[in-house]
Amino acid sequence: MKLKKGKSILLILFSFLAPFLYSQKTILTDEQTWFGIFNQNRFSDKWGTWTDIHYRLKNNFINDPSQFLIRVGPTYYLTDDVRLTVAYNFVNHFPDEMHPNESQIEHRPFQQIQWYTRFPHARLMQWVRLDERFRQNLNNGAVADGYNFNWRIRYNYALFLPLTKKGLNPGSFQAVLNNEIMFNFGKKIIYNSFDQNRLFAGFVYQFTKESHIQLGYMNVFQQQATGNKYKSIHAIRLFYLHNIDFRKK
Repeated sequence: MKLKKGKSILLILFSFLAPFLYSQKTILTDEQTWFGIFNQNRFSDKWGTWTDIHYRLKNNFINDPSQFLIRVGPTYYLTDDVRLTVAYNFVNHFPDEMHPNESQIEHRPFQQIQWYTRFPHARLMQWVRLDERFRQNLNNGAVADGYNFNWRIRYNYALFLPLTKKGLNPGSFQAVLNNEIMFNFGKKIIYNSFDQNRLFAGFVYQFTKESHIQLGYMNVFQQQATGNKYKSIHAIRLFYLHNIDFRKK
């Protein structure tokens, strides 16, 4: 009797998994280069600002522009290690296979909670972010009037591990492992509730207590709106991060 129940459970599980196991999937690949600058300013014990700017290239790493992004907004410090941010993100999607002749504009407000966990020999940064995505409509490959809308939830972590005796202090080299996973939801989302995963591994040089640079390899695995098409991006990622504390010492 137990054997029959076990077989029934396996058959039920297989019936759910079969479409994923046997459905045809098309995976497109690309090589890209991502540049980014992050800045957080702190003006008081409670208030500061968030800014980050990105420029991304595609097709053999450098042949064509892919995206330009800028995010700006206020940050509220619950504590030194826990921060709330509400900001506006402007995105320019340069021409691609979906809109080959012109850029597609996206307006993307977001809300975020970011927190740090400090260990004796490591540091962990995490955030949860909610995006509201307003993207220009497309009609047969051309940008049309109006915008389509969907939500996206994101979870991001970055683990920093020292590689030298200087630890995480200025002048040190570190390893960083970073992953961000994103999910879509909303009326327009039918086949791609999973949006993408960004896995990064690289090295850090700590210039000062407030600034460091990251360089490494990132893989972006993204599901397209059709559901059975995916994009795998192999990217070189170079980020510079700088925090400025304007409070009186």
